[in-house]
Amino acid sequence: MHPRKPLIAALLSTALAAGALAATVGLGSAQAADTSTTAAAGGVRIAYYDQWSVYGNAFYPKHLDTRGIAGQLDVINYSFGNIHPTNLTCFMANKAAGDDNNPNAGDGAGDSYADYQKSFSAADSVDGVADKWDQPIVGVFNQFKELKAKYPHLKINISLGGWTYSKYFSDAAKTDASRKKLVSSCIDQYLKGNLPVEGGYGGAGTAAGIFDGIDIDWEYPGSSGGHLGNHYAPEDKQNFTLLLAEFRKQLDEYGAANGGKKYMLTAAMPAGQDKIKYIETDKIGQYLDYANIMTYDMHGAWDGDGPTYHQSPLYSGANDPTDPIAPGTEKYSIDNAIDSWIDGKPAYGIAGGFPASKLTLGYEFYYRGWKGVPAGSANGLGGTATGGSSVRPLSQQAGIAHYKELGGIVDNAATTFWDDQAKASYFYKDGEFFTGLNQRSIQARVDYAKQRGLGGAMMYSLLGLDENATLLKQINTALGSTTTPPTTPPTTPPTTPPTTPPTTPPTTPPTTPPTGCGSVPAYVAGTVYNGGTVVSHNGRKWLAQWWTQNETPGTTGEWGVWKDQGAC
Repeated sequence: MHPRKPLIAALLSTALAAGALAATVGLGSAQAADTSTTAAAGGVRIAYYDQWSVYGNAFYPKHLDTRGIAGQLDVINYSFGNIHPTNLTCFMANKAAGDDNNPNAGDGAGDSYADYQKSFSAADSVDGVADKWDQPIVGVFNQFKELKAKYPHLKINISLGGWTYSKYFSDAAKTDASRKKLVSSCIDQYLKGNLPVEGGYGGAGTAAGIFDGIDIDWEYPGSSGGHLGNHYAPEDKQNFTLLLAEFRKQLDEYGAANGGKKYMLTAAMPAGQDKIKYIETDKIGQYLDYANIMTYDMHGAWDGDGPTYHQSPLYSGANDPTDPIAPGTEKYSIDNAIDSWIDGKPAYGIAGGFPASKLTLGYEFYYRGWKGVPAGSANGLGGTATGGSSVRPLSQQAGIAHYKELGGIVDNAATTFWDDQAKASYFYKDGEFFTGLNQRSIQARVDYAKQRGLGGAMMYSLLGLDENATLLKQINTALGSTTTPPTTPPTTPPTTPPTTPPTTPPTTPPTTPPTGCGSVPAYVAGTVYNGGTVVSHNGRKWLAQWWTQNETPGTTGEWGVWKDQGAC
């Protein structure tokens, strides 16, 4: 994709940002991930929650609950974790990222304050209880723990890299030793939860059980098209595959030692053929659960004075005025990207061969825009411009605006237009031209994904939503989803399963014993089940993959504790 400007999201209070826009995910599995138990084939819903949401935007994890967001998602990717410049490991820091024009902008940067040191009041907390000084951790991590207690189906991944933090992926992936070192450090910090003690919080195991997997957002292997100063090399193409293989191997080993839990591996992947050609598309699918294709940011204010065009065209029609970004490639479009991943483009050095069912399309919750655009016959489409659209108070950057800042234009028929060649919507008012999603373009994208047999949707980022979560609801309606209602969390949810599970039966056993499934006993709410136990529920048999209590079979999603063993 075209080099992207970061989405600086009002980090005003502390100016601590992990970096910019870059919601590109991808998942994998060396013992090929079992995607057969998805609630609805092709309907996975993955979305990014940004570290910096808790500052100027005051968009807290609580709002994922109160605005009905968490119940509409399967996976949240928390963005972003960084790679240490010299140790080449996952690490924590409380240091703001530098200016985007600085080649060293992300060196040593991080936001451990937002992660596990920021206290939340009762009014701003998921469970309505204020954080206390003597908790092991506070911050977003602790809020995620509370959110997962309320939504047991929800999985949360840590996303590594992004636009600003991808500089040292190439170095960390270079040798077998460096790959092993990076992967083990990330598992230790995020899955085992061994956080450095900072601000009175953290310590061994304090974040255990919060994350269910790792998302790799390397922008971009082998390519000079990433952030200024990023390291890249020809061998990145093979080393990226080897890095994913190492993540899958160690995640599986850790899961086996943790009661047989399945840990996710996803990755954000490019949509431009100039970057896809540096990825072994025919080899990495075996390691990923999903590859989330960044089908946005194809055009924007960096195109200068125009011509204006869509940031996420489904097709590149005859009216596409733009040139290919690199010689020997096609123009940017979602269709050209998916063709490259699945079918390959030998003329451009792209093998294809990635499983369609593991690809998700990206859906952007923000808009790219220009100003000084004459209306013309096409209401600004393909016209000239005088720069990026005016700065909005929350997105804080010329040429970009959140949905919540443009709803009045996007949802107004007088300012909304449709390009039937690109199958994309655009918006024009008072000399400003914006490109992005509305209900019609969402439906076209979902229809396309279903026709191609793709895995579902990836959304970047939740920060851009309005209070009604309008775009998310439209995506879910198009996908044909149902929301997952919250459950009442336990008073004090355990950080990790107890070493010796309690054996005390439920206080109030069922009046009528539930009926089993032949010789397989029926599931009983409140009972403690250890890994390997098989129960029956609603006419099907279910295998517990690790210790569990009060997680009803069939409600915990593809990566939940219960694995469907078929009908009775």
